[in-house]
Amino acid sequence: MAERMLQFIKLPQQTPTKREATERKADFDEIYESFEPGSAKAQASRCSQCGIPFCSMNCPLGNNIPDWLKLTAEGRLEEAYELSSATNTFPEICGRICPQDRLCEGNCVIEKGFDSVTIGAVERYITDTAFANDWVKPVSPAEEREQSVGIIGAGPAGLAAAERLRGLGYQVTVYDRHDRVGGLLIYGIPGFKLEKEIVLRRWKWLEEGGVKFVLNADIGGKIPFAQLRADHDAVLVATGVYKARELGGPGAGLKGIVPALDYLITSNRRSLGDATPEFDSGALNAAGKDVVVIGGGDTAMDCVRTAIRQGAKSVSCLYRRDKQNMPGSLREVKNAEEEGVNFIWLAAPEAFLGDEHVTGVRAARMHLGLPDASGRQSVEAIEGSHFTVKADLVIKALGYDPEDIPGAFNEPGLSLTNWGTLKVHARTFETSLPGVYAAGDIVRGASLVVWAIKDGRDAALAIHKQFSGLSQAAAAE
Repeated sequence: MAERMLQFIKLPQQTPTKREATERKADFDEIYESFEPGSAKAQASRCSQCGIPFCSMNCPLGNNIPDWLKLTAEGRLEEAYELSSATNTFPEICGRICPQDRLCEGNCVIEKGFDSVTIGAVERYITDTAFANDWVKPVSPAEEREQSVGIIGAGPAGLAAAERLRGLGYQVTVYDRHDRVGGLLIYGIPGFKLEKEIVLRRWKWLEEGGVKFVLNADIGGKIPFAQLRADHDAVLVATGVYKARELGGPGAGLKGIVPALDYLITSNRRSLGDATPEFDSGALNAAGKDVVVIGGGDTAMDCVRTAIRQGAKSVSCLYRRDKQNMPGSLREVKNAEEEGVNFIWLAAPEAFLGDEHVTGVRAARMHLGLPDASGRQSVEAIEGSHFTVKADLVIKALGYDPEDIPGAFNEPGLSLTNWGTLKVHARTFETSLPGVYAAGDIVRGASLVVWAIKDGRDAALAIHKQFSGLSQAAAAE
């Protein structure tokens, strides 16, 4: 192993080539090139193969990272793919959009003077290579089972559950209200982070494995929830959370103040070739405008970088805390800064100016106080620190809350938590309705894609255990 691994002592960290900002901000293509085979092998060899792999421990999926890094360093890529895909349904997607700086790479034990292993880039390289060499085969269960499961939501949680259940032989049908599979992977995340073909090929892969899809599905309307329960032996709700958090204050109802998801969905639909009247009218188009994005998470980063690519006159990001305390990936902040985004740290909006349409944001400077009950520093306005930022378009990127699922499905029997998420049993994932389960953001609240994948896989296993228990009881009789 000494010859193949532990190369961090003489090999510096190298990330895949990143396109120059002047080039990449002119299109929606991914900004990182793929690793060359030799580079991927060399970077994987930097792994120290430590006794306690903190990278795996801090990965929500518990990926066997040191093992597939070692296989990559040895040139055994097909085996590396088999190991990577054993714990992760979509490793090539996580390799692109996971905040590795806060998860696996951020917990790499290599001394920071040497820099961590580029885990995400190698993960992406392994699966992209597997697709290119036709190593990614459709799901093929060892035996078919009679029980069927209906899954509501074709986002990462629903798709991960579908793959797991289909692999166990269940008949799986996925319902989604959109016209494509992927949820926020296809409509919420811009192409410069995740090109749509990456998601669409997984759709095809699942169909080839026998998963059925019903798109443009109106659950609770044209398809009554009761009918869904009657048609399937179990139902899994994996709808995610889409409701934008509102922003109050004087002028908050002015035209030109829009939710982040509306803005991103319109941009992504345009990239996919769909009709986008709200873009064509200018309502959700940043071209030639002074744009202000309010928020500090990854959604805010997606919005500011999309606005740059749409040809905005200026793009500013207003965030009430400092750079070190923002919830989004610092790597994304760096990319945005390179592309020309102006960050206004420690500032919060107080009012929106304009008669009918927004013309500016009046904000106040903030300072961080003592930690509150959650452990985060409290934020307080500095008296007399008001200032105004010019704005023709204001995008609210304050996070997402759950929609009213019982109301949408016309099923009042679904119990909710105090936060509006679906209440489930901690181990079985079962809701207040027998045979109805839930997983992903609709249970956890808005979170990372990697957590949605984990929840979907765990829920699939819980459903399988429930079915197995029924079968054993019937056999005992």
